[in-house]
Amino acid sequence: MSKAPAPQTAAPPKVGIVSLGCPKALVDSERIITKLRAEGYAISGSYDAADVVLVNTCGFLDSAKQESLEAIGEAMQENGRVIVTGCMGVEAEKIRSLFPDVLAITGPQQYEAVVEAVHEAVPPAHDPFIDLMPPQGIKLTPRHYAYLKISEGCNHSCSFCIIPSMRGKLKSRQANDVLFEAERLVRAGVKELLVISQDTSAYGIDLKHAESQWRERKVKARLTELCEAMGSLGAWVRLHYVYPYPHVDEVIPLMAEGKLLPYLDIPFQHGSPKILKAMRRPGNQEKVLQRISAWRSICPDLVIRSTFIVGFPGETEEEFQFLLDWMQEAQLDRVGCFKYENVDGAAANDLPGHVPDDIKQERWERFMAAQQQISASRLKRFVGRTLDVLVDDAKKTTATGRSYADAPEIDGVVKIRKAIGVKVGDIIKVKIEKADAYDLTGTALPV
Repeated sequence: MSKAPAPQTAAPPKVGIVSLGCPKALVDSERIITKLRAEGYAISGSYDAADVVLVNTCGFLDSAKQESLEAIGEAMQENGRVIVTGCMGVEAEKIRSLFPDVLAITGPQQYEAVVEAVHEAVPPAHDPFIDLMPPQGIKLTPRHYAYLKISEGCNHSCSFCIIPSMRGKLKSRQANDVLFEAERLVRAGVKELLVISQDTSAYGIDLKHAESQWRERKVKARLTELCEAMGSLGAWVRLHYVYPYPHVDEVIPLMAEGKLLPYLDIPFQHGSPKILKAMRRPGNQEKVLQRISAWRSICPDLVIRSTFIVGFPGETEEEFQFLLDWMQEAQLDRVGCFKYENVDGAAANDLPGHVPDDIKQERWERFMAAQQQISASRLKRFVGRTLDVLVDDAKKTTATGRSYADAPEIDGVVKIRKAIGVKVGDIIKVKIEKADAYDLTGTALPV
């Protein structure tokens, strides 16, 4: 009897993706391609090979919108079959006026609509021989770290922001849903979980902190309980986008106990009570300074990063100097700064006292120079210490990684000497020998 020929596997349809914007948008892209891969689609790394291209846009700032429009234009020119999603998707008419031939436009968080648009553009291949999905889904980050989104949307009404109008009100995931995903990621080799949302501190408020079953116990949908559970998984857990609500005090002891990385990303935005009021943000900055001091007394290793806006409407030289003085008092470790710009639909556009661009630039430069000195001073405390470092890049004898003080892509790095036999994803001991304004340098210790 002759041997039957091997079944022929049909080539899966290929989808290209361009993901713009913040880590929250990156997680959205991961969810979309995870769903598509589960249905048999392949992911293409080039325009030429893709049957359709997804562009996940950002629509927060005018500069981000322009970048999104340029990305759509490039995808249309290089491929011609384009589906637009993400935050700028709420401006469908504007996109259609510039690119009338895009196949579909959906807004943020509309995963099912995106997948349906892909189905219409390129029907999925029904082939039993296509490989199954990895249990952790498809990630756009390196294998050793991953973003973990715990909620969508935001209940704030900051005058400079239109995120709630694009992403809606707070919608938290059940605690067990988050923890099951975290477990899958850790089992797949993830060493660092970066917890993100629009407002991480508000997690679970909309669920009234409902309990859900995880392992042998129930866990509340509340930041403290969620962090304590994640801290048992054996991975680094790093908190981003934390508003300084009173219950944030409860996570500091978890950091002191080693269950969470002693790192807080808190978007303070300004120091002046007058400007914070115009921004519609909490304005008691003196109390915040007291809390920072209390946090550091409980967890001396605590690293705080933040973002600020200079040149906000109504910001006088007096308010700006107040901010500089506040920064000297706060002694934050890592800081980013943006020059204010109008955002279509934001209430701040109509505020009086808009600051000229040249003054914004001058204040930004003064701010960054002052913070650079603070950062350099704060980093000096690590010299002579031995730190655990997660390796992001490794060569024959040198490597680059991050300590607990460094979030990927936004903070500094640790430059590692004598890193022989070190691999990406390893956590190694490094003796710190040098510090500058942003980075540390040290020598890998033998295992």
